[in-house]
Amino acid sequence: MQNFSHVPVLKTEVLENFQLNNDDLFLDCTLGGGGHAKAIIERFNPRIYIGVDQDKEAIEAAKKNLKNFKTVQYEHSNFKEIPKKLLDKKGLFGGILVDLGVSSYQIDNSERGFSFNKDAKLDMRMNQDNEFTAWAVVNGYSEKTLADIIYKYGEERESRRIASAIVKRREKSTIDTTLQLQQIVSAAVKGDKKKAVQKVFQAIRIEVNSELDELDVFIKQVFELLRHGGRLAIISFHSLEDRIVKNVFQELTRGCICPPSFPQCVCNHKPEGKLVTKKPIIAGQQELELNSRSSSAKLRIIEKL
Repeated sequence: MQNFSHVPVLKTEVLENFQLNNDDLFLDCTLGGGGHAKAIIERFNPRIYIGVDQDKEAIEAAKKNLKNFKTVQYEHSNFKEIPKKLLDKKGLFGGILVDLGVSSYQIDNSERGFSFNKDAKLDMRMNQDNEFTAWAVVNGYSEKTLADIIYKYGEERESRRIASAIVKRREKSTIDTTLQLQQIVSAAVKGDKKKAVQKVFQAIRIEVNSELDELDVFIKQVFELLRHGGRLAIISFHSLEDRIVKNVFQELTRGCICPPSFPQCVCNHKPEGKLVTKKPIIAGQQELELNSRSSSAKLRIIEKL
């Protein structure tokens, strides 16, 4: 394994918005290389810090980075499975962090196939134990299905043109590498070629890793693990994720749910949480200069009532 680097985005803002006690439990649903974890442990020293990641290489890197901290417990798992595994700790966590981004290591490691700037096999798996890869999407999906996921997950207007080009190309021979896919997309679109390639790679990555599947359900479930006054912080990196986070947070902080036509409230529905951040927190100029990948990061935080 090459050096696993994952620069933790919005680290200062994350630290400023947690309120933890020494006897608290903390849940890090996307541990990565342990950058956020190290900062949180050094600042708050929670009694137990549970770090979760579906990437085994991330777990190993985090163990090295956090070797001096004995309170860390590691869990190799997709973060969406965590609420089910921690039912016995419902209502106990003082803080929960979810960083939905792809790590710098995963992008920079050409063998993982996430980046269109590096030629590699079409892979894009965050969990390398899974068999389903980007190759299967590009070479196996029908033209209509390809167009649909490129439009839905990449928000790319020329999705049908791109899907048609992919299918025509693979009729001659399979599309095996990121460079081949990049060239096909670039040749197919009439608009901004780089942006189109970015959107297509994003869409395929989301499909391979089921990134948006039941994300709303997960957020509601993991919210239940918080103690009263505990906070859930979620960092998203594209509009599809952020929209889901925003909508679920609004639902959790909503009071009366009676129809507007009712003269007075009869539902007695109470909000379960309150927004700590009414608008998402974004990276400041200094962080943007040091880490350009933070430019799309948005941090939203909710507190349990």
